[in-house]
Amino acid sequence: MRNFLHSFFTIFWRCLNISKGELRINEAITGKEFRVIDNNGSQLGMMSASEALEIAYDRDLDLVEIAPNAAPPVCKIMDYGKYLFEQSKKEKEARKNQKVVDVKEVRMSSTIDTHDFETKVNQAVKFLKSGDKIKVSVRFRKRGIAHPQLGEELMNRFKEAVFEFGNVDKPAKMEGRSLVMFVLPKSSK
Repeated sequence: MRNFLHSFFTIFWRCLNISKGELRINEAITGKEFRVIDNNGSQLGMMSASEALEIAYDRDLDLVEIAPNAAPPVCKIMDYGKYLFEQSKKEKEARKNQKVVDVKEVRMSSTIDTHDFETKVNQAVKFLKSGDKIKVSVRFRKRGIAHPQLGEELMNRFKEAVFEFGNVDKPAKMEGRSLVMFVLPKSSK
């Protein structure tokens, strides 16, 4: 009687805690015949769901349907809790290795002086080295809008100055009273 209760509560506990995943496990698996794979990766052959469940429970593991759309559906005997833990660990590792690209803006005037221009270039190079995308904008004030060629010359100088660290993603284009260009960092392969 004690052995029966132990196995009943083990089955009940597994179904409650583990059933939150996407894969069907244990009693949730419906169907007649399955191809069953052992926890070591060896094939046990074709068998019914009740036979496979009995083998899984004898080994104190779970029966997991890993390929429900295959010609004979495929089930694997494994520790499903450990499997979920390893999956979450892999996802966490993948998220940690991702780099979020920020867009930093460098604003200049069409009448910028040489030293100020060099300061803006140094600032842009620092952003590009850290892997950020840059939005370079030249703002035209008052009557400066009548001379857009000054802004285009400034953008060409800027492009040449940061050529070593970045590539132009979108060329210079007028947006309202500003001339805007986007620069991407060069890939560090």
